Amino acid sequence: MKSRILYTKPSITELEIRYATDAAANGWGDQCYDYIHRFEAAFKKHLNVEYAISTSSCTGALHLGMAALGIGQGDEVILADTNWIATVSPVVHLAAKPVFVDILADSWCIDPEKAEAAITSRTKAIIATHLYGNLCDMTRLLALGEKYGIPVIEDAAEAIGSVYHGKRAGSMGKFGAFSFHGTKTVTTGEGGMFVTNDPELFEKVLTLSNHGRARNQTKQFWPDAVGFKYKMSNVQAAMGCAQMERIEELMARKREILNFYRTELSNIEGIAINPEPQGMINGAWMPTLVFDAHTGITRERLQSEFKGENIDARVFFWPLSKLNMFSPVRENFNSWTIPERAINLPSYHDIESAEMIRVIQVVREQFSE
Repeated sequence: MKSRILYTKPSITELEIRYATDAAANGWGDQCYDYIHRFEAAFKKHLNVEYAISTSSCTGALHLGMAALGIGQGDEVILADTNWIATVSPVVHLAAKPVFVDILADSWCIDPEKAEAAITSRTKAIIATHLYGNLCDMTRLLALGEKYGIPVIEDAAEAIGSVYHGKRAGSMGKFGAFSFHGTKTVTTGEGGMFVTNDPELFEKVLTLSNHGRARNQTKQFWPDAVGFKYKMSNVQAAMGCAQMERIEELMARKREILNFYRTELSNIEGIAINPEPQGMINGAWMPTLVFDAHTGITRERLQSEFKGENIDARVFFWPLSKLNMFSPVRENFNSWTIPERAINLPSYHDIESAEMIRVIQVVREQFSE
C-alpha cells in the first residue's frame, strides 16, 4: 500500500521541545506566567495590536469577547452560514440568536450585502470569519459596523499569515480571535488568543478570563463578577513562544504549498482554489478546491478517490443551518451547494513535492474519466 498522506500535522522542532521542557521543569511559582506573557507579547507585536490575552481555545476567545460586549438573551449575531461550529457555539451559550447569511462565491466568506440585509434593531455584532486563510471584505464590513454602530468581530482562527491591504487578519475588528489547535499554522496543541486595540474591552475580557477577578482588586480570591476559566497553560505558551520565533518560516512554507497546488492545477478549467485578490496575502492555512457545478465532481466522489490512494482530505464545512440544532436557511445558496463539490487538500509543513504530486494526480484523474 502507498504511504499515507495526512491532511495536516504541526511543525515541531527541538526549539519547541526545549521550551516546553523548561516550562514543565521550571515554570512554576513566580515563573508560572513567564512563557504566557512572553507569548502574548510576541503575538501582539506580530499582529501590531495593543492587547493580547492567551486562551485555552479560539472558541474561548470568542466567548470572552462576546460576553464582554454584553451580548446576551434576545440579541442577534450575524455570521456566515459556512463556519465551523466553534464560531456559533459562544453565541448560543450566551443565549443570543445566530443569524446565518450566505457566503460569496469567490472568497467563501460572509457576503456583506446579505449581512446588511439581515441587520435589525436586535443585531449586536457581525462575525467576519476568514475561511481557510481567505479574507473577508473588511472594508465593506467595517463600513457596515460604522454605519449601524455594530461591532465587527474577526474570527481569524484560520488566518494567521493573511494580510488585508497592509493589516493582518484579526487586527481590524472590535476584537480578533485566533486558534493554535494542532492543525493550525502556529500551534500550542490546543489554545487561542484574544486581541484588541480597545483598552476598555481588554480590561473586561482580562477580568472575565480570570474568573471575574479584576487585576486591580487587592483582596485575594475576591472576584468582581462571575467569569470564565479559559486560560492557557505555561507549557502550551512555551511551545507558542518557539513557534513565534519561527513564524516567518511557518507562514512562508504554507504559502509555498498553496502556490504549488495553484501552479500545478492552473491549466485545468473548472477548479477554483483559495483566492488572493490584489492587495491581499492569503495565509494559506488550508488549500481548498471548489469544482464548478458543470464538472459533476462531488464531495463523496473526491473522498472515495483520495481514500483509495491512502490520502487524507477534509470536507468543506457544512452549512451551520443544515445541522440538526438549527433551522435550515436554504436560501443561503452558496453555503449549501459549495460544500457538495469541494475538498480541503493535505498541507502540513513537511509535505514533500512528490506527495503533493500524488494529491494533484487524483484531482487530474477526475477530469480524464
